Amino acid sequence: MTILREILRALPARYVPPSSTKGGILRAPAPPAGQASGARAFTLIEILIAIGIFTMVLAAIYSTWTAILRASKVGLEAAAAVQRARITGRTIEETLGSVQSFALNQAYYAFVAENGSEATLSFVSRLSPSFPRSGKFAGLDVRRVTFSLESSHDGGRQLVLRQTPLLMEMDKDEKNYPLILARNVKEFKTEFWDTRQLDWIDEWKQTNQIPPMVKVTLKLADNAFSSQVRQQVTRIVSLPSITVQSGWQMPRSQPGQGVGNPNNPNNPNNPGVPGNPGAPGTPGLLPGPVIPGLPVNQGGPR
Repeated sequence: MTILREILRALPARYVPPSSTKGGILRAPAPPAGQASGARAFTLIEILIAIGIFTMVLAAIYSTWTAILRASKVGLEAAAAVQRARITGRTIEETLGSVQSFALNQAYYAFVAENGSEATLSFVSRLSPSFPRSGKFAGLDVRRVTFSLESSHDGGRQLVLRQTPLLMEMDKDEKNYPLILARNVKEFKTEFWDTRQLDWIDEWKQTNQIPPMVKVTLKLADNAFSSQVRQQVTRIVSLPSITVQSGWQMPRSQPGQGVGNPNNPNNPNNPGVPGNPGAPGTPGLLPGPVIPGLPVNQGGPR
């Protein structure tokens, strides 16, 4: 009996043994002092299990939230890269579509292109007021634009754009702080359509002429240290302009249309022109100045 009492005393307080004999009467052990007979308490094992389940729930919520943040960041970066590549392609296409060249002043209108690790594309174009940084060159629409591939601060390569008005030197701000069109550029390549070979060539030596078509290829990566091309942009632009020849820039006088010819309408002594002396004209008008090659100015009111 003594052994049985020791065993019952060692059991938890809420455990009710099937029977205990004391004087031949079955009795349940009395609850501890200060505790109701029907109350229950948590054991240490139950508390540890509950803490473990709560920790796993928190870990699942945290991992899900971080996964959402990473996916959102990757999506925003991908969308920004696509948008930047699209804007870059459109900028190049817009500048090539309004290129200009005059053979009489070829020193200012040269079409220069180089490929390689320091690729460059430079030409003169008439840009619209909505072109980037046009507010800086207000009123100077004809500018030389230069696309160049340069090293960036993070160790990669970037495509930059510099502009300078025709007949003016590039200022320090434009030279030191160009407009960055694309980052993490792996390749910037220009090809030109050769009308003799009927094929694309990667070198344009005729700087005093405008190629009929230009193909621009831009390859971008995820970061500066990635060797995998993430996105590739290719634009084929048909140049509507041609080089204006020297003879087209100077006016030509047709035979028999000299100023000294009395039959020339620009001759102020021609009596057949209204407004000239001795010729019927509009009363109250004076003959205007005569410019060779242009219609005679009928003058204005007295």
